[in-house]
Formats: sequence, C-alpha cells, structure tokens
Amino acid sequence: QVQLVESGGGLVQPGGSLRLSCAASGSIFGIDAMGWYRQAPGKQRELVATITSGGSTNYADSVKGRFTISRDNAKTRYLQMNSLKPEDTAVYYCNARVWVGRSWNNYWGQGTQVTVSS
Repeated sequence: QVQLVESGGGLVQPGGSLRLSCAASGSIFGIDAMGWYRQAPGKQRELVATITSGGSTNYADSVKGRFTISRDNAKTRYLQMNSLKPEDTAVYYCNARVWVGRSWNNYWGQGTQVTVSS
C-alpha cells in the first residue's frame, strides 16, 4: 500500500506565497515522476508541475515563473507557490507514479485546499 500525504494549503492574499509538501510512504521500490495537479470548482483537474526521478521538471504555462517544484529526498516533493493569484484557488493533489515491485502504479493524495483571496 502506498500513501501520499499533502500539507501546506491554506488561505493567502493575492501576491502571497505558500509551500505545499507531499510525502510518499509504503511499499515503494522507486518513484518515476511525482507532481501536483489542481482542480477548481466546476473545472477539470489540470497539471500544475511535475518532476522526474532524474530532476526534469514540467510546468503548466499559467504557473511558469511563479511556482517551483523541488525534492528533498526520494519520497518528498515540494511546490513553492509565489505571486499567487485568485485563479490559483483550487484543491491541489499530489500524484506519483510508483514502482511497487511488480508494476508501475499511479497514486493520488487526498488533496489540500489553496484559497487566494483578499
């Protein structure tokens, strides 16, 4: 069993910053890519940023230059969000593609709410 636990969401004013964390635990033999997606009310879930095991990153155009994804160790990822805008308001989900010993599986965290409002 693999779990992804997110933390760091909250309420922030426009122009402010937040840092999200995602920690993976369980029967993990390797992580291929890990990242963040978000879903705003009435909208589809969308990619925010991902980082591969080799360190390659990918960002949505809407967050380039404002958000930075990084890793602390093999199982923890961070999303530093600066210059936040009201349109960044959404539930942010951590996602990981994990080798569990016999297959690659895709896992999601429970989500953390980010609200940008004055």
